[in-house]
This record gives sequence, structure tokens and C-alpha cells, in this order.
Amino acid sequence: MRPPLAIATLGTFLTLSYLSPAAQAATMVYVANADSREIGVLTLDESNGHLHPIERVKVTGAVFPLAFSPDHRFLYAGLRSEPYSVTTFAVNQTNGALTSLSTVPLPDNMAYISTDRTGRFLFGASYFGDKVSVNPIGQQGFVQPRPVQVIPTRPKAHAILVDPSNSWVFATNLGGDIILQYKFDAVTGMLTPNTPPFIETAKGKGPRFFVFHPGGRFVYATDELGNAVDTYSFNAANGTLALASSAKVAPDDVKGTPAPADLHITPDGRFLYASERTSNTLAGYKVDVETGALTLIGHTPTEAKPRGFAIDPRGHYLLAVGEVSNAMTSYAINQETGALAPVFHLPMGKDPNWVEIVDIP
Repeated sequence: MRPPLAIATLGTFLTLSYLSPAAQAATMVYVANADSREIGVLTLDESNGHLHPIERVKVTGAVFPLAFSPDHRFLYAGLRSEPYSVTTFAVNQTNGALTSLSTVPLPDNMAYISTDRTGRFLFGASYFGDKVSVNPIGQQGFVQPRPVQVIPTRPKAHAILVDPSNSWVFATNLGGDIILQYKFDAVTGMLTPNTPPFIETAKGKGPRFFVFHPGGRFVYATDELGNAVDTYSFNAANGTLALASSAKVAPDDVKGTPAPADLHITPDGRFLYASERTSNTLAGYKVDVETGALTLIGHTPTEAKPRGFAIDPRGHYLLAVGEVSNAMTSYAINQETGALAPVFHLPMGKDPNWVEIVDIP
């Protein structure tokens, strides 16, 4: 049975935003609202998928992307208006509230940031600056202003992630139709080209975002210009990728040019989802755990221009925001089929585009 959709009005948002810290749940949601220059902090009720706003934290620039330290004690917020920078926030381990600690320059306007598995280094990928970077993170959790390394890339570097072993780093180049492959020195933070230094996609596909399968054998990447999610086999011994299969993202009746964006996989590795901004849908797939191949479950209508979404740590709910709708919808994930059912709707700030969901003690 499809669960009823609960809707929170703006008045409800303002009322709930003053809930006492003692009322907070352990599952926290953080939303970057670029144009209103704020980060929304909410709790997710794991019993029903409802969201409860806690605070809106102002920042000094157009905010996105976001990244957490591995221990969830620090949140790093990329600021994409000049001066390009990153703000380090301490995360209150009782109620999830944010306290700004420092803001330091980044080498460029970063479309994506992430940390290594130890939390000692911050990676950045610059779409407009055609580069990737590595900045050290101090013992107190602060990003340091002087980068370890800045590496020129082909056009439009879009995402950068380290593998589960903390040995290999990959970065997509949307304009160069490649995924860069690096060796990572977890002591110095240095990146060196792997052999081969990149894997090419088909011309014009435009690789954008990517995720590792929890099992460690596969990597999935959205092709923004090629209307696809590609499955790559991942060789953890030598840090290389090999294309295994591909699946379409946009529905067949999409009107206009498809524009896949974000993608996430459930913690158990059984279901993967990708957002598509032209049709305003979420494509759901069942994952073949042996081959990594994707089988389409279906397309779920969602917020207008769904640039970003996230899945909670237990794989029960998917939260999607719309850059145009300025709102978020929470979906229950059917644990048998992977189908999505909307359960809650909530207004956000202006241009919400990035969602992070973490547990705190």
C-alpha cells in the first residue's frame, strides 16, 4: 500500500525550527541551499520518514557541495561565490547543530569535495577551473588553507572520491570524457597518475558523479550528456576501472534533452537511484550483486530539477530536493522491490541542491 504523503507548510517549518535540542533524533539531515546562502539542519524520523527542521545556518557564499569527516564530527561546506572557500563546522554530537570554526580559501570554485578515509585530507574537483586539489585537514578538524597539491585536468572536473581502501582516487572530467585514476599516498596526501592514468568514456557522454558499491567490486557513474548510468568493475589490487555495462536514466517519453545528475546506492547494495533533471524523476534500479548490472525498477516523479538527493544510513528513506521547487520530498524505499513512495514534503531555502544524511551518537 502506498503510504500517505504528509505535507509541512512554511508555518510548520518555522514552528518546528525552534524545537529544543533534547527533542532531536539521531539521524541528521543537512541541506545546502545555494541562493539563500544557508545550510538547513533537520532530523529524520526513522519510524515514518518525516522531517523536523532544527536550524538554518547562514554562510558567507553560495553553498554547495557538502562533505562530512569520517567520524561525522565535522561538516565541510564549499562556497562557490568569490572568494572561493570552504567553511569547517563542528557538529554537536548531542543534537546535530552546527558551529562555524573557520573559513579558508580553496584553489578554485569546487563542484565537489570529499575527504579521505582517515579525515586528514580534503579533495576538491573544479568544474569551471579544470583541476583537482588536495588540502590537508588539521588535527582539530580544520581544513588548512595551503593545498598539498593542485592538478590541472581536462575540462570540467566534476567529482572526486577515494576508494574504500584509501589507496586509489578517481575524478570525473565531464568535458574530457574521462575518469582519472590516481594512486593516493595517505601519509602525504599526494596523488600520482595510475597506470593507465584514466579510463575514457564514449565521446560526448560527460561523466558526472559516481559511487562505489558497498561490496567494493563495482563503481557506478552518471553520464550527464549521455543519459546513462555506467557500471564499472573495480580492480582493488591495482586501482583501475573497466566498463562492464550501461543503463538509461531518463524515461522514454522525456521531453527535451536528458540531464542525469546525482546517484546513490542503498547500504546493502541492492538498489541504486539516479536523478534526472529534465523529466524531474528518480530512476530506480535493482543491482545484480554478481555482475553489477542494473535492471530498471521504474521512474518516480520528484521535485523540480532534482540536482541532489541522499539515502539514510539504514536504506529506509530517500530524500530528494528540487532546485526549482525549493522543497524536499521524503520517500520510503520498499525493501523488497526498491520502489519509492512519497511520505513527507517540506519547503527548503532557495536553490537546495545537496543533501547529506548521517547518524550522530
